[in-house]
Order: sequence, then C-alpha cells, then structure tokens
Amino acid sequence: MSVILRRLLSGGRAVRPAPCVRYSSAAPEIHERTLIAVKPDGVQRRMVGEIIKRFEQRGFKLVGIKILQASEGILGKHYHDLQKKPFYPALIRYMASGPVVAMVWEGHNVVRSSRLMVGETDSSQAKPGTVRGDLSVHISRNIIHASDSVDVAEKEIGLWFHSAELITWETNDHSDLYQV
Repeated sequence: MSVILRRLLSGGRAVRPAPCVRYSSAAPEIHERTLIAVKPDGVQRRMVGEIIKRFEQRGFKLVGIKILQASEGILGKHYHDLQKKPFYPALIRYMASGPVVAMVWEGHNVVRSSRLMVGETDSSQAKPGTVRGDLSVHISRNIIHASDSVDVAEKEIGLWFHSAELITWETNDHSDLYQV
C-alpha cells in the first residue's frame, strides 16, 4: 500500500512525497520536416484520421495541415518529374478529382521514417503494417504521398504551404504528471 493511501486511510493528511524519478522530456533535436498528403481516395474513404493517428503515435509533430482542391498548376509542379510518363495525364486528373489533405510533419529522421511507414508505391508490394499495405487498394489509388528526400521535402513544402501556414511549437509531454 502506498504511503499516501495509508495516511488517507488512517485519517492523516496526504502529503505528496518528493519525486525519486523524473522522466525527461528531452528529445532529439528536431531538424527535418516532410510533406505528407492524403490523396483523394484516402480522403473519400475517410482515412485521414487513421493516417494522422499513425504519425502521431510514431512521435512526429504536426506543424501544418490543410484540405484543398489541388489545382492543375500545383499538381503540374509537384509531379514535374513524371510529366513524360504515359500515366501522367491520368495522375493529374485523379489528383484534381477530389480534396487532398496536405500536412507537414516534423521530427527526427522524419523523411526516411515516413517513407518506411507509408510503404511501397504499389500496394501489392507494400508490407502489412504500412499505410499502403494496410489501406491502399491499387497502385493508382495508393492513398498517400510522402516526400522521398530532405531536399524534395523542402521543395514540396514550399509548393503546398506558405511559411505563415506552418507553426513552431514545443512539445509538452506533461512529464511532471508522471512522477514516482
């Protein structure tokens, strides 16, 4: 029985003992951001919350989010490197067909970790436990986009977000509540 409980049961005053152990809220220095976009099929299938949950559970910090109908202009810039591919026109039509939820996540090694969380582009190749492995139905409806490098992430974030739309905030893990 705890000291506090014994004192309460015996009619004594409960006095909180001095903490013996404190959990540190210190985290690795944050130095990366990445763009994650839930594509129209993910929004239409109501998967946005599930995707946000996975990134939050991984410990990443959401610093920007918006829902928008992507214009062909932004999509043309975003998918510029694919414009010579035969599927390019269909990709642009699809991405412009419904709302997209664009997000910026921040965290230690967030670009590489996000790519691993998202899984292979082809959902038939994506491993169970990844977003695409669990939620995607077809390579052309693969639910999510994740930047593939730090440099690309920086460019994509600048394309989808104005700097004023991104916030900086400190994580408060409330470690002071978990004292022994």
